[in-house]
Amino acid sequence: MTHEVGLWRIGATGEPVRVTSSPIPLESQLETLIARDPAILDEPLMIIGRQVVTDFGGIIDLLGIDGDGVLHVLELKRGRTPREVVAQILDYASWAKDLSHDDVLTIYAESQQEPPFEVAFSNVFGASPPDELNAGHRLTIVAHDADPATERIVSYLSSFAVPVNVVFFRYFEDDDRRYLARTWLIDESKPSRATSVKQRSGTKEMWNGQDWYVALGEDNGHRSWDDARRYGFLSAGGGTWFSRTLINLPIGARVFACIPKTGYVGVGTVIGEARPAKEAVLKIDEEAQRFLDLDLKASYRHEGDDQDETLSEYIVPVNWTYDVPREEAVWTRGMFANQNSACKLRSKFTLERLLEAFNLDE
Repeated sequence: MTHEVGLWRIGATGEPVRVTSSPIPLESQLETLIARDPAILDEPLMIIGRQVVTDFGGIIDLLGIDGDGVLHVLELKRGRTPREVVAQILDYASWAKDLSHDDVLTIYAESQQEPPFEVAFSNVFGASPPDELNAGHRLTIVAHDADPATERIVSYLSSFAVPVNVVFFRYFEDDDRRYLARTWLIDESKPSRATSVKQRSGTKEMWNGQDWYVALGEDNGHRSWDDARRYGFLSAGGGTWFSRTLINLPIGARVFACIPKTGYVGVGTVIGEARPAKEAVLKIDEEAQRFLDLDLKASYRHEGDDQDETLSEYIVPVNWTYDVPREEAVWTRGMFANQNSACKLRSKFTLERLLEAFNLDE
């Protein structure tokens, strides 16, 4: 059973005066309040659609997304919710689970004109959208109260990891002041409430088969964009976690180099396999030269790499098509960034801006 929320005002003479709760006057008011500030549901959330029509003829009151790309289906009831609402939100979930990456963007575009999804996501969560949208979903019934059958059914489903819950909003009026108080049927902080995320076809943006993101971190003097730009290469290392994705870059891949927290500084084509710095050879002015014999600003060394090759800095030869100094790096809110040294660049939003900035064709 849910905990009843009590609210008292301290009277002029110090006596407690209870303020009674009631359902919010209009369901549309509650919808508007949540749409304006989804954080009242207890976590950062971005609303991507209101009154979203499903293929089954139902209408989802609010559809949101969190910072992990998980979709949130919100069904609102201003008063006491009957148990039938559980079947209703499960029906919505059966439709939402099959939404592709492009479907999510379309729902947002049809509901919001500006800013673009990627910019709005970055404004809310302070990061670029993840590669996968709708890798999982959560279901929330929003109500003033619920009958015992609803509470029993939701608790039962939750015990089997069905991501459904009920949030209760108590509405209080005290003279000219109005208040909302929130409680959850099931404690959202318990580990068992974590959404089970499974990759499914369509939850990622389509990849064009050629473009890759490569991060060139300049921290601690291990590597330098000035070197990479001058001699034509990209690098990563200091452990297999950092080097393994760079090593897997195929010859012929188009790579977009990004300095973390700065922006994109170049685009080029991979022209050779990754090799440890001590073995790497680059072609400079038609002449093959050992990498470590070049006039380099950075060290490209890591503590212990002379005994353990897995710590080595790996060098990938690149023929630059277009490059700029770090002071002219290209960056705007919503552009793709990733903690991996290299990964497929799927973000259409990012590619469109880079193609324009670097004077590239498709």
